[in-house]
Amino acid sequence: MGLLIDGVWQDRWYDTASTGGRFVRADSRFRDRVTADGSSGFKAEAGRYHLYVSYACPWAHRTLIFRVLKGLEAAISVSVVEPLMLEHGWTLADGADPVNGARFLHQVYTKADPGYSGRVTVPVLWDRERRTIVNNESAEIIRMLNGEFAEIGVPGPDLYPEPLRAEIDTVNDWVYRTVNNGVYRAGFATTQEAYEEAVTALFESLDAIDERLGRQPYLAGERMTEADWRLFTTLVRFDAVYVGHFKCNLRRIVDYPNLWGYLRELYQVPGVAQTVHFDHIKAHYYGSHKTINPTGIVPKGPALDFTTPQGRDRMAPASDGGS
Repeated sequence: MGLLIDGVWQDRWYDTASTGGRFVRADSRFRDRVTADGSSGFKAEAGRYHLYVSYACPWAHRTLIFRVLKGLEAAISVSVVEPLMLEHGWTLADGADPVNGARFLHQVYTKADPGYSGRVTVPVLWDRERRTIVNNESAEIIRMLNGEFAEIGVPGPDLYPEPLRAEIDTVNDWVYRTVNNGVYRAGFATTQEAYEEAVTALFESLDAIDERLGRQPYLAGERMTEADWRLFTTLVRFDAVYVGHFKCNLRRIVDYPNLWGYLRELYQVPGVAQTVHFDHIKAHYYGSHKTINPTGIVPKGPALDFTTPQGRDRMAPASDGGS
């Protein structure tokens, strides 16, 4: 884990000394947008854009899911970093980056901005034409894939439909603060107070989400939306990694009657399972975070089967005609 300071790589873990032991995530820095008409300077075009992702990272995983659900596999190419993130940060195997020939992701960042200062994170959406990073904020990238690239992919459901946008945004904010980022706030905490604050809020939210899914099929109501996929990438890692490695062990997802069926339903949506790579997920978390797991030992378990019948009978994402 590290960061760039004025374009120079520094191997440096998160500083929690000044925040009372609390992990504080920095905002993403590249925030340009691809638009269907090109008015932003970045026009949605097949073959123009390249994604840098990690199979281990839940934020990058969002973009892989949307790339599949929106039928953009042929339109947007992908480079996958290695599972371990050690002294050089995210690393690319020989030949894994046909666009920039980088061995380390920080080299992609400095190609875009030689004086960049900040964390080097995935996902990264790269523009082959302008030779720069468009965006490295997963929440914004998936909105682009859903909307601005709609005419390039295949017909499919709109995952951010106009009538549900206010509800989706409200749910996203709550889930991000307490669940998506909450597991990291618990796992990266360096004081008991900070840990308990985060883990309490996390399980209060999981309890509330489970109860919510007992009343309605999906987070925003009767149809599957962006909000469900943003939660999915945390849930699918939860029992395998966050319960043990991040000490989020009050309950497992398999202990929740509604969340467990919901998670299996999402996993079983066509194309989604191929984006889930537990070998990368477990190797990354247990092997990369030396301050949490100094031995680097990767546990064999738990044994999880996401393919069993989920009993919800709502396999097709609801659609108003899609795009």
